Amino acid sequence: MAIETERKYLVEGDSWKKLVSSSYELKQSYEDVGNGVMRVRTARGKGYVTLKFANSGISRYEYEYEIPLADAKEIIEGLFGGAHIEKIRHELSYGGKEWIVDEFKGRNEGLVMAEIELESEDEKTPVPEWAVHEVTGDYRYYNSYLSKNPYSK
Repeated sequence: MAIETERKYLVEGDSWKKLVSSSYELKQSYEDVGNGVMRVRTARGKGYVTLKFANSGISRYEYEYEIPLADAKEIIEGLFGGAHIEKIRHELSYGGKEWIVDEFKGRNEGLVMAEIELESEDEKTPVPEWAVHEVTGDYRYYNSYLSKNPYSK
């Protein structure tokens, strides 16, 4: 069983940019399914479908599968009603851990969030000075929520 444990933070400033090792664009859309969501994503010329379900604390069950890129685009643009997230994902290292910083585009322009995946909920890791406010568990910063309720509003 795949379990994802992560913490999310709002980002201020741009000092994190000097740590970036790679960047790429993402487009993704969400649909509610039972007690979770189905995400369809395009990234790096590939398509993916992901199922995420509540677990406990900051951990969730997550199952991801590659699908044809054309199918992913069709689902995002049409079958999920066109509500989607666009962002540039930056990968970087800080404190010996891999971090992700997402710069949101489109209707969520101006929002910048960082996330780190952890081995367990009680794992301690240094938090960078640019990760200023933890929003883990705040539904307003879930991508599924932002796809239908943009940050701009």
